[in-house]
Formats: sequence, C-alpha cells, structure tokens
Amino acid sequence: MEFCSIASGSSGNCIFVGTNEANILIDAGVSAKKICEALKGIDIDPSEIDGIFITHEHIDHIQGLQIFAKKYPTTIYAPAKTLRAIQAKFGDDFGETLLEEIAPDIDFCLKDAIITPFAVSHDAADPVGYRVESEGKRFAVATDLGFFDDYIIENLKELDGLCLEANHDINMLMVGKYPYQLKQRVAGPKGHLSNDAAADLLCRIFCDRLKYVLLIHLSKDNNYAELAYETVRAELLSRCPHKELKLDVAGRNTPSDIFSIL
Repeated sequence: MEFCSIASGSSGNCIFVGTNEANILIDAGVSAKKICEALKGIDIDPSEIDGIFITHEHIDHIQGLQIFAKKYPTTIYAPAKTLRAIQAKFGDDFGETLLEEIAPDIDFCLKDAIITPFAVSHDAADPVGYRVESEGKRFAVATDLGFFDDYIIENLKELDGLCLEANHDINMLMVGKYPYQLKQRVAGPKGHLSNDAAADLLCRIFCDRLKYVLLIHLSKDNNYAELAYETVRAELLSRCPHKELKLDVAGRNTPSDIFSIL
C-alpha cells in the first residue's frame, strides 16, 4: 500500500491511496488538471482511478470532482446526505461516473481494498473519515473534525499510516484576523483539530506498527508547517518516544512524497 497528498489545506484537499489492485482518491478539492498532473507524476494514469471517496461536501474537498469525473468515468462514494449536498452544488451531470452511497461503520470492498468510513464532527451534511485496509496493512485519513473521542480513537488504532489534520495553532487563531464568529467555528466542536489536539490524538493512538504520519489541512492564516511539525513532534517525544515513526507535513499546493507501507 502507498499514499501521498496531492494537495492539502483550506484551498484544496486530495489524497491518493494505492494498493496492489486499487487506485483511490480521497477527496478532489483541487482542479482536475492539478489532480491529473500529480497522478501522472507518480506514474498513475487518471483513467486508472477506481473510485473517489468524499469526506464531505465543502468546496475545498470537491472543487475538481465534477470535471474529473466527466473526463475519467469512475465511481464517487460518499454518505447519502453528502451525495445530495454535492448534487445541490453541481447538479446531476457527472457524465458516466456513478454516485454510490456508503455509510459510516460499514465496510466496503473495492478490489483488494476494504474501506471503512467513520463519522467525524464537522459542520457538513454527513462528514466522515476513511480507513483503508489491504493485505494486512492499514491506513486512515482523519480530517475536518472538531474534536476526537473514544470512537475516533478506536477507528484509528493499529494503523501503519495516517493522514491527520493539524489545522491551526490556538494562539495564532485567537489573535489573528478572523472575525470572532469564524474563530469560534474553527475552534469549536464542529470545526477543525488544532496542533495540540492532533498531537494528543496521535499520542493516544500511537503503536509500534505506526510508521508514517502526514499532517494535513493546515490553515494558511493560523498555522505554518514548522509550527505544526514541532508541536506534534515535541508531544510525541515527551509521551511516546519512538525511533521508527516518520512525521511530515503536507504541502498546500505541492504533492508530498509517496509513503510506501511495506
């Protein structure tokens, strides 16, 4: 199994996950052109995408979805409310691409991959994260969640790789230029995980098999890569001393390295 971030942040999000048989996109929040260029850069033809799994309907997660789907027919998977919200924004024309309902906590098989959506708390129709398992390897995407609880922890246990939201630094958010109501939304229970919350969550799910963690969805105004990295790294070193874990931060507009889970 392998994964990489094509783009990540408030301006657009898209993650590629590959198994021996399946090529998957999680979200399509940047232009179809950018998605295609990134896929070709890792030797994946866009026509080889077997499915696009959507976390929620906010535009930074679906911006390029319709154009990509029309050009490269595949299947779009999301909870029913999310699919309806996407259709409300774009209409019903997705070319030959199919829209298929999935539901949290119900496994879905796509070739050699088992995908499990899990519910997250965010101000969207029916937001989810995704866990992907293939040949005994496990990977997950947990983004756009206002808080975590035992349910989230349970869904992120015993992973080999993880894309985890580290959206904002609390102090930067509170003294920054956002209006008060927007600050409350971002920091609230249906908003986004802070660097500190991401660090705490990562320590709670840390295990020996976890080898790759990519911090994603950083705010352009209330965070920066070095701060997110050092905040999470310091907490890990304090609570979960490790030698093998590779921690990195996804770029806003550039693809990340490819992480191969062997």
